[in-house]
Amino acid sequence: MAENEELGKPAVRRGRLTVVLVLATLISAFGSSFQYGYNVAVINSPSPFMQQFYNTTYMERYGSPMEENLLTLLWSLSVSMYPLGGFFGSLMVAPLVNKLGRKGTLLFNNIFSIVPAVMMGVSEIAKTYEIIIVARFIVGICAGLSSNVVPMYLGELSPKNLRGALGIIPQLFITIGILSAQVLGIRNILGNSTGWTLMLGLTGIPAMIELLLLPFFPESPRYMLIQRGDEKTAKKALQRLRGSNDVDAELSEMRLEDQSERADGRLSVLSLLSQRSLRWQLVSIIAMNMGQQLSGVNAIYYYADSIYATAGVKQSDIQYVTVGTGAVNVFMTMAAVFIVEAWGRRLLLLCGFGICCGACVLLTVALTFQESVTWMPYISIACVIIYVIGHAIGPSPIPYVVTTEMFRQSARPAAFMVAGSVHWLSNFTVGLIFPFLERGLGSYSFIIFSFICLVTLIYIWLVVPETKNKTFLEICQIFAKRNNVEIKLGDGDLPLKDSKESLEDAVRVTAF
Repeated sequence: MAENEELGKPAVRRGRLTVVLVLATLISAFGSSFQYGYNVAVINSPSPFMQQFYNTTYMERYGSPMEENLLTLLWSLSVSMYPLGGFFGSLMVAPLVNKLGRKGTLLFNNIFSIVPAVMMGVSEIAKTYEIIIVARFIVGICAGLSSNVVPMYLGELSPKNLRGALGIIPQLFITIGILSAQVLGIRNILGNSTGWTLMLGLTGIPAMIELLLLPFFPESPRYMLIQRGDEKTAKKALQRLRGSNDVDAELSEMRLEDQSERADGRLSVLSLLSQRSLRWQLVSIIAMNMGQQLSGVNAIYYYADSIYATAGVKQSDIQYVTVGTGAVNVFMTMAAVFIVEAWGRRLLLLCGFGICCGACVLLTVALTFQESVTWMPYISIACVIIYVIGHAIGPSPIPYVVTTEMFRQSARPAAFMVAGSVHWLSNFTVGLIFPFLERGLGSYSFIIFSFICLVTLIYIWLVVPETKNKTFLEICQIFAKRNNVEIKLGDGDLPLKDSKESLEDAVRVTAF
């Protein structure tokens, strides 16, 4: 810091948590990310009562029971419309965040939560199951937008030394949403024949809270300065977020990023795919998001109930064990918030995928022999818990953080659009093909997931750098060599040095 002052440049202050930053983080994560997790799990527990409603409604309309194949199809649609809506929501990310801003998009996105909440809440009174299927698609759009926009918003609000910790908060609220749905889904609470419509409709409450409170918090300063050119508003927002009037160093870094991007302009998805300087960043976020969803996390949860039953857990008690598993997920994601800045993103990804890989192999062995070895079902339970721990500390939260950090302002919306589309398509694919894998391969299907975890781990080890406590331009510099580009300087064509000071002379990226 002293060295910067001697050079006559603004000293870089270490960012700290302020009331405004904390509240903006909690409100946006609760109002948006929480709903993603809640709607993932909300239909699991009341599924027998919902399917009974489908059948009863059909009988009242047509005078005969619904065929089993049709009921299976309608229920599959009720489940799969959610990730399909998530995919279409991801496609809307770039145009909305560029037009409305990050905060503006989150506020607009509440429409896709409140409307379907009302639709699902009145479905039983209206005696229509079709409205549930349509509502699941609409609330999926909400999840597709929020899963990408919240990490982007928080990543741009945060100082670099807190970017990783605050970037995991959305994933923490996703896990809290899953746990909340599991708790409310207990038979004695709302997971019964009279409470399931209320349980589905509760998703609108976080959206209404966000709609009321988020307008009082600042828009992303980077968006205001770099994309809107409104430096006065950006400075005020930054001063509120940092709790200090001394924000010149951060504003200088933003101006520098703005200068270095002017030649590129705002990047669309097609131009992002063709940018040589962003090639390995793009491949990396695709690999990490595919690895995250194709690693078998949904299959683990699918198998969990049968594993618990085989281990001797009473059918009536399985719901409580499932809640316990969800609590472990929340606890470990919370732990990741506190260790990500100390351990770094790369190490958590490597440890997480490594743990998941080993757990899948061991689970395959345990499931194969659990009928013949009396104590093997307990190994199966241990494998499920270990897998959940591994996924919670790395593969679940870190890809969102790294996607924010690997791209600069002009490319970030398009990058999140690509990452989100890959995320939701992979989610949809696993949900579609896993029942067939399970029927054909049984427990050996987890070997496929283990292989995917291993391949992702190797890719991260070889390609993905550590990004903690670095500015966006410093991360750009790290990738420059791998992409065979150089960062040109304003005072010549010398290669960019490692010092922070030299970053203030960078103006553009060109290919060799």
